[in-house]
This record gives sequence, structure tokens and C-alpha cells, in this order.
Amino acid sequence: MSRVKFSKYMTEWLYGKDGYYATYKNIGKSGDFYTAVSTSKFFGGTIAKHIISLVDDGFLASNAVICEIGAHHGYFLADVCEFIYTLRPELLESFEFVIIERFDDLQKQQRNYFQESFGDVVKLTQYKSLSELRCKNAFFIANEIFDAFACELYFKGKSASVQNHNVEFDLDDEWVAQKAIKYHKERGEIALGYEEFAKEMSTSCDKFEFMSFDYGEMAARPDFSLRIYTKHKVIPFFLPEGEEDYVPRKELFQKSDITYDVTFAHVKDAYEEAGVAFVDFKAQMTALVDMGILELLEMLRENADEKIYKQELEKVKMLIMPNFLGERFKMIRFRKGNF
Repeated sequence: MSRVKFSKYMTEWLYGKDGYYATYKNIGKSGDFYTAVSTSKFFGGTIAKHIISLVDDGFLASNAVICEIGAHHGYFLADVCEFIYTLRPELLESFEFVIIERFDDLQKQQRNYFQESFGDVVKLTQYKSLSELRCKNAFFIANEIFDAFACELYFKGKSASVQNHNVEFDLDDEWVAQKAIKYHKERGEIALGYEEFAKEMSTSCDKFEFMSFDYGEMAARPDFSLRIYTKHKVIPFFLPEGEEDYVPRKELFQKSDITYDVTFAHVKDAYEEAGVAFVDFKAQMTALVDMGILELLEMLRENADEKIYKQELEKVKMLIMPNFLGERFKMIRFRKGNF
């Protein structure tokens, strides 16, 4: 392997021909990690409840586009559809449901899952990028997307390069250096592509709300957070050889997920530069409770037997408990258009 910038190495790891995300991977107990989507259907259900509130408030039209970006199997958007059918069934027919997914293999999985789940009741449209979408009114949703953008690694004025899976801080990159100064990073990850992504979304739709969930903080971490997930084990990227969990990067390359904490200030700046207004930023726990996840559980308690209710209650606790997903994951929300 010739020497390349770290961002190119990470892109090949995740999105190359044999990259980790290029083909379908299980998420959850049988996969490498859990997500909020794999934890409970009530995650998507709460988003469905919020979407309905946007219709009632007049921000979303009844024929708006409901778009998930980076949908993997399609479970999240399908859960949203299922709860819309339960709470406001007429919207299932009037909304246009869209998934943005670059990989053909995953697009096929999504189409098959929606066909199996809804038959011809839900019309699903797929695009490879936001640049292909044009609409007047939309709700965009993404779960754990910003941590999957390629990044550069920065340390005391130098950016990283990689050769044979070995990292050296030996490159000068003015753009990366300026971002590091802006976000007060002496060391850490500098994400690439946020600005282009925000511009594409802003261009794609006249009036929209965008909501995303990810792990990180508004301010940048003072150190590296880059890590590898494999079979529910977390391995720090810079774990020294000889440590108990050490695995050579060559063995993990393209066979595991690689990710980092999101600096949400960078996301916020990218969207504001694209002319999209920042609305709010909350812990996942607070966001889901504010949007009505507990009211949905109460509806279940009134309409299902006690065993089913208790099972779902335990799953929801994983979404909102501070020591699991509730505090570490954050929600950020933006809007474009009159509101």
C-alpha cells in the first residue's frame, strides 16, 4: 500500500469495493455493535409522532417527503412508517418515502424489506445521493451518520498519512489546520464532507427539518476518539501493541467499523453556512422524552398485554437511560424555510 492521507485510508476501510459498509452487515446482537434503531421500534415510533406534530403545526405538508439518509437495512424508516400507520394512517398514503443510499446491495435489501413489510402500500424511492433529490417540503432523518464521514487525524500542526496500516503525522494541510484552530483541537479528528453534505441538503429542498442522532458533544474532544467496533468489542485505534485487546489493523481493515466522536459545533457551522437554521441540541434521552416516547409506551400499555408492554419498556429504557444510549448520544436539529 502506497502512503495516503488518513481520510483516503478510512474511506477505503469503510466504503471501498470490499469496505465494511459496501455490503450488508448485521447490526445488534449478531453484529458488531448496537444502534438505537436495533434497540427498539419505539425509536422510529417517536420520530413518527414528531413528524405528525410537524404536520399539525403546519410546517410539513401532508404530501411531504420523509427521507432517511444512510438507512442500512431500512428498519428505521420502516418503523416510522409502521407508527404513522398506527397514529395517522392517511399520511402513509400521502407522504413520499425516500432513502438515500449509495450502495446497490443495501438498496436491494431495503427494497426487499419494504416489500415484505408493506407490499404496495408504501411507495419507496431510492437515490444514491442527496444531489439527486429535488422537493418542496421534507423531513430528513439520519441515525449515526456524521461519525461515518471520513476524517483527517491531526496532531500538533501535522495531518496523518498511512502506509501499510502505520500512521505518521507528517503532512501539512492548511484546511485541516484551520479547522483544528477553530475547534480548539491540538489533536483529534477533523471530519471531511460536512460542508458539502449540508449544501446538498439545502439545495435539494425548499423547506425542511433535519434531525440527526449521533455520539459526541457540541465542543470538540481534547484527544483522539477514533476507535474500532468488532463483535461488540471497542478497540482504541491507537491502542499500543502488547495491550490485552490489541489486534493488528491489517486484520481489522474492512472487516470492522471504524468511527469517532462527532464535534457537533462543526456540523452546526456547516449547516448555518449553507443557509440552514440551527434549532436545538439535546441528549437523546431528553429529545425522545420531549417528542413523546413515554406517551407511546402508555398507549401500548393500554392496548397490549402486560408481558409485551414490559418487554418494550425494557428496550426503551436502553434508549433513554444515561448509562446506555440516553446521555452519550445527542440529537441535533435544523430547519430551512419559514417556521
